Amino acid sequence: MAITQAVCTSFKKELLQGTHDFTASTGDTFKIALYTSSASLDATTTAFSTSNEVSDSGTYSSGGGTLTSVTPTTSGTTAICDFADISFTSATITARGALIYNSSDSNKAVAVLDFGGDKTSTSGTFTIQFPTADASNAILRLA
Repeated sequence: MAITQAVCTSFKKELLQGTHDFTASTGDTFKIALYTSSASLDATTTAFSTSNEVSDSGTYSSGGGTLTSVTPTTSGTTAICDFADISFTSATITARGALIYNSSDSNKAVAVLDFGGDKTSTSGTFTIQFPTADASNAILRLA
């Protein structure tokens, strides 16, 4: 089993079909689910699944947490989309990666995040910090 960071191939096609709306407060709802090292997630992932998702703990429950989207913008000639950092409190979690998905539209996959190794919280706060929202670092970029 492996988790490989990627923007999901199905998401790229769905963007061209107008499936996803990242507009803050009026767009679709995007969530992030955490996965153990036993998960198989990569560019071919098409939808959220509970298979090998981390167990419920603290404020983390199956399906993960709702992301706060920042309305897409541009930086130079690159379109970018970002999310606010998200934390799960009072949680005992060991996660190897995550899946961002669109819970408003059949739980369609957006992107797989590979943490590069197991990340753990023990009765504490598990935080996912998104990178700077610019043309070189934003979590979703179209150049």
